[in-house]
Amino acid sequence: MWVLCTSIAFITWAMVSIFYKITNKVDEYTHLKTGILVGIIMGIHALCYMIYKGMGINFLDVLKYFPISVLYIASMIIGYRGYKFIELSISSPVQNSSGVITALLFVLFFHEVYNLPFYIAVVLIFIGVIILSIDEIKGTKDKREEFKKKNGLKKLFTLAIVFPLFYALFDGVGTFLDGVFLDKLELINADSALISYEFTFFVYGIITWIYLKKKEPKIKVFDEWNLIAAAICEMVGQVFYVFAMAENATIAAPIIGSYCVMTMLLSRVFLKEKLSKIEYVGIFLVLAGVIILSIMDV
Repeated sequence: MWVLCTSIAFITWAMVSIFYKITNKVDEYTHLKTGILVGIIMGIHALCYMIYKGMGINFLDVLKYFPISVLYIASMIIGYRGYKFIELSISSPVQNSSGVITALLFVLFFHEVYNLPFYIAVVLIFIGVIILSIDEIKGTKDKREEFKKKNGLKKLFTLAIVFPLFYALFDGVGTFLDGVFLDKLELINADSALISYEFTFFVYGIITWIYLKKKEPKIKVFDEWNLIAAAICEMVGQVFYVFAMAENATIAAPIIGSYCVMTMLLSRVFLKEKLSKIEYVGIFLVLAGVIILSIMDV
């Protein structure tokens, strides 16, 4: 079951980036509007899920899971902020390999020993992501120079280095703690973790909405259909991610963390974006690692 859940999270989170790419209207509040939409949609899902399951909100679980929720929300807002500059491809090997870092944290802190294919798969994913990221950075050199002239080196540095670094730290640590809570120590079950996270994100979304309306009363959050579609995919991915992590955190983390590869493939199919030969090599390496992890008996 964890393979199915991991696959669905892998694909739906890749779709999130596709919807951001085709978003026509991007402004200084796009990242806030995205966070609001994700929070509201997750809140609606949490309510429906609780009714379906016949369960309520356990505020002790919400409090217990709160640090993880904050880490995830922080990483996602950083990611949303970066989507405004998606034409600069600010993603980096650090950001895109956060899943691999999480897997290595499991090995380091829990002293788990796996067979050789596990380590080969992790290395393949890591190398593949680095190849893709470096090639992406080279391909946007002119745009980076243009951005630097217009906005300054300091802002470029923030987008190209600081954003991905903080994203990796928050997301990597959050995913590791998720694995600890859901799988390794079983401190919280998947249902409670999901509801706790979605409820926390809902509160964040409402607070941000109130802030944004006071700052810019004319802002219309629900006119952004691409962002709404992205938020729905974000929510669906989160649901299946939680259950994947609850069953097999060490393997699910690096697979889901490399969803950028699926984004590139979907961009090639639906947006007709061209891929270079080296990009195909990177995609092949990542997918080879994903396949090896998917068929492992761990």
